[in-house]
Amino acid sequence: QVQLVESGGGLVQAGGSLRLSCVASGRAFGVYTMVGWFRQTPGKEREFVAGIAGSGGSTFYADSVKGRFTISRDNAKNTVYLQMNSLKPEDTAVYYCAAKPGYYSGNYKVYNAWGQGTQVTVSS
Repeated sequence: QVQLVESGGGLVQAGGSLRLSCVASGRAFGVYTMVGWFRQTPGKEREFVAGIAGSGGSTFYADSVKGRFTISRDNAKNTVYLQMNSLKPEDTAVYYCAAKPGYYSGNYKVYNAWGQGTQVTVSS
């Protein structure tokens, strides 16, 4: 089982940028683990933001973040990044990193390893 720790959240003004990091320990990401970023606000279901395949060659984005967010991974460092640009107040949420074996899925229910989350707050 892989353990995940997120960092990089904080308070930023609209139009600003943040970079989130997700570091894995206990088991290397390797090239066979799908990693996704999800976010959640109070009272709402966790939603998919971005995902990256084990090799890093395939990436996936929610329509709401396409063109603004970029996901990448460095398997040598067991780290996945989420670069968030042109942030909007509606991006405010707790952001979670998650991992699963196999192929892409935007369904948070099939991810079996989760970090503790990091708060992102975008002020208007």
